[in-house]
Amino acid sequence: MAGRFDPLTRAAVRGGRTTVPVSTGAGAGTAATGGARSREWAPGRGVDLGLTLGPLRRGPGDPTFRTTPDGSVWKTSRTPEGPATLRVALNPRTGTAHAEAWGPGAEWMLDALPALLGDGDDPAAFVPRHRLVHASHRRRPGLRLTRTGLVLESLIPTVLEQKVTSDEAYRAWRRLVCGYGEPAPGPRDGAPQGMYVMPDARTWALIPSWDWHKAGVDAKRSAAIIRCARAANRLEEAAAMELPQAAARLEAVPGIGPWTSAETLQRSNGAADAVTTGDLHLPGIIGFALAGNRDADDAEMLELLAPYVGQRHRAARLVLLAGRVPPRRTPKMPKTDIGRL
Repeated sequence: MAGRFDPLTRAAVRGGRTTVPVSTGAGAGTAATGGARSREWAPGRGVDLGLTLGPLRRGPGDPTFRTTPDGSVWKTSRTPEGPATLRVALNPRTGTAHAEAWGPGAEWMLDALPALLGDGDDPAAFVPRHRLVHASHRRRPGLRLTRTGLVLESLIPTVLEQKVTSDEAYRAWRRLVCGYGEPAPGPRDGAPQGMYVMPDARTWALIPSWDWHKAGVDAKRSAAIIRCARAANRLEEAAAMELPQAAARLEAVPGIGPWTSAETLQRSNGAADAVTTGDLHLPGIIGFALAGNRDADDAEMLELLAPYVGQRHRAARLVLLAGRVPPRRTPKMPKTDIGRL
């Protein structure tokens, strides 16, 4: 629930919250338009689109993710069947999800709709052990952990986020997707403008070094993405694996460590226990929120999250969404753009 009592802070954005306008009812339950395939699905429990799908958005200008004033979320994906655009909205009276999809991968996207909206997630398995976590959990009954079933879609932007500011990573993602992706399939009227589908694996592998540089991506990150693209088929198999095996599959690629694999599997696999380690800020935020220790390291963070084993990612998200972060005592990490060099 967004508003004055739940401000959209940077921590909340990191926790995966995206503002989705309150549905007017006009976007849900309407007939398919522009040659779309459609589907309705009743979650059987409340789903908050902004909290559930928010982790899939890579910055406010993400060309693969948009929201519209009628309360719809638009998302593009490169599915095993081809590119697709999905529009999903919730009926404000019944809570039923109405989805439309366009493109060769439309059927695949509609089949994946329940998982995308957290059907495989089990929030009942989560038991809050801290007062702050309990309050955050109670205020967000619609939080579900999404599962896209698409590894590369989450892995590549996560690699772009390695050791740079979010703004730098988002800029690189926009530039590369718009430069090497393809315009999103869908209706000419009513769809958000400027949406693109991310490039396929072969195209990622063939991006020349000077365009990586212009996008502000250093050689280490670009090389890791190229290696991932070349092993795309093997990496996509991780979407059907259990968390330890999936993480091992991703981390077999040089340049992919525990931080990157966890951030990826949280989205592709809906992994409720994929806690992020090796992060610059997260241990201090968790330590400060749960124990008043802003200098906590990974070991202390994992100790604090130990009561939530099996649900540690959900617990960390609830802490971030609560917005209790230590006051800043050092300047922000400077933004750089190697593309200007």
